[in-house]
Amino acid sequence: MASPQMNAVISQTDFPGLKLRGRGKVRDIYELGDRLLVVATDRLSAFDVVLPTPIPDKGRVLTQLSLFWFEKLASVVPHHVIQASNFGGQLAPYASALAGRAMLVRRTDPVPIECVVRGYISGSGWKDYQRTGAICGIPLPKGLRESDRLPEPIFTPSTKATTGHDENISFEETVSRIGRPLAERLRDTSLALYRQASEHAAARGIIIADTKFEFGLLGSDLIWIDEALTPDSSRFWPADLYSPGQAQPSFDKQYVRDYLERIGWDKRPPGPALPADVVAATRDKYRDSYQRITGQALD
Repeated sequence: MASPQMNAVISQTDFPGLKLRGRGKVRDIYELGDRLLVVATDRLSAFDVVLPTPIPDKGRVLTQLSLFWFEKLASVVPHHVIQASNFGGQLAPYASALAGRAMLVRRTDPVPIECVVRGYISGSGWKDYQRTGAICGIPLPKGLRESDRLPEPIFTPSTKATTGHDENISFEETVSRIGRPLAERLRDTSLALYRQASEHAAARGIIIADTKFEFGLLGSDLIWIDEALTPDSSRFWPADLYSPGQAQPSFDKQYVRDYLERIGWDKRPPGPALPADVVAATRDKYRDSYQRITGQALD
C-alpha cells in the first residue's frame, strides 16, 4: 500500500532551491539544466478554470497512467521520460512529495500543434459535424449520431493555446504552420499510437473515443512529451454502457462538468468549491480508469 505521504493531496508544489518554470492547469514544471521536472498535482480545471477543490490521487493517476503508456508504446515513438522514481541529489529532500506523481524528462523543442485523434464523434467534433458535415475539413458520412464510431480514426489537429480554448485547424493549415514532412510525421505517429492504445483498452472494457498527443523535437528526433492517454487528455467510455445517439458516461472529469452545469455556474473565475460527494465520485473514476487499463490498483 502507498504511504500516507504518497497519498497526500497536493494542489501546489513548493520546492525551495528548484527553479519553477511555470504552473499549468494541473502540472508544475521545474528546470534542472537540460532536464525538466514535471509534477502532476491534484488540481482540476473545468471550462478552462482551475477549481479550488483538488481531487485526491488525480496527479498520481495522470503520472502513473502516462508512464504505463509511454513504456507500452515505446516501439512507436520515443518518449521524454528519464526517471520517475528514486529521486536523489537535489531532489532527495522532496522525494516524498514527488513519489508517484513526478517525472524527470528530457527538454525538447515542443511542436506547437495539439495532435488530436478521434475514433468516435463527440465533443467539439460532434458540434463541427452538425454545422458542416466534417471535422477539421475532413468530410464524414451523412447521418452520423453523437458518439457513433467513425469509419476509421481521423487526425484532427488544433492549435496550442496558452490561454483560453485550443482551435481546431485543418491538416493543410498544420502543413502551412510547420511544414508537410513534420505534419505527416505527427499525423502518422498519432494514428499509430491511437490504434494500438485503443486495442489494448478495448480488451479491458474501455473505449478510447478520442485523445490528444503532444510532441517535441530533439534535434531531428520526434519525441512524445507531456502526458499519455490519461482521463485528462482523452475520452474514456465504459464499453458495457456504450449507447450511440447521446453523450456517454466517462472516466474523466465530465462528472464535475455535469455538476457545474446543474448548479448554474457562469463558467467564469473563480470556480466554485466542489462538495465531498462530487470529489469522491471523481476520484473513484480516475482510479478506476487506471486499474482497468493497467490491470493493477493504484496503490
